[in-house]
Amino acid sequence: MRLLTFSFIKTCKYRKLCGTFPRSISGLVQPDVMPVTGDPNLVDITSWKEDEEPELRSAVLADMQVYPDFISEKEENALLQELEPILRRMRYEFDHWDNAIQGFRETERRDWSAESSAVLSRVKALAFSAAGGAPLAVLPHVHVLDLAAAGHIKPHVDAVRFCGNVIAGLCLVSSAVMELVHTEKSHLQLHALLARRALYIMKGAARYSFTHAVLGGARSAWRGRPLPRARRVALICRSAPLRDTDD
Repeated sequence: MRLLTFSFIKTCKYRKLCGTFPRSISGLVQPDVMPVTGDPNLVDITSWKEDEEPELRSAVLADMQVYPDFISEKEENALLQELEPILRRMRYEFDHWDNAIQGFRETERRDWSAESSAVLSRVKALAFSAAGGAPLAVLPHVHVLDLAAAGHIKPHVDAVRFCGNVIAGLCLVSSAVMELVHTEKSHLQLHALLARRALYIMKGAARYSFTHAVLGGARSAWRGRPLPRARRVALICRSAPLRDTDD
């Protein structure tokens, strides 16, 4: 989710929305290049005075990371070619079990081609490695969420029984904006640009102290300018939920 050039800004249809990026981001797609943090220019603090809750501010910025151009166009195409035959057989739904998503198709996939497996291994190596400790256990199935152009994800906090502290999502097909709002102080907000082919990693405060939503319709905007939403496919890897010692 800092030292590498990212071609997205050169080619992005909405590059005027992205502002300037003083730090380059090249080489990120190489499996042996694993930056510690993502690009801070892709996460905006909004409606939040700098001297209010400074520790929380630092925590959520550390826990919400976006890595632009994490995969190449070729890798994106390979992932989609593997998924499209499955997704085409499904209909977009407008009734989610917890009413969190509108206009979506979803599935889970465990077995992948060699090319796709290499991409997902790179995701897991970055997202679930623990500094100075053992890597986090990762759920074996990748959650595939296909959001229609008219769909959106409502503000919610993830249920802890389904996954652990860390989630990592690859963003395919189109860009989107994620909005995070503090669960108790709604004026404490962040927005993240989830650019096409980017990887985002969420954990800790970003997961549990803030709701998160993927904006749709007129609300889809980045830095005050509209970011028209198209269909978006996300591949989401999750750490395994923690189990009680009595289990």
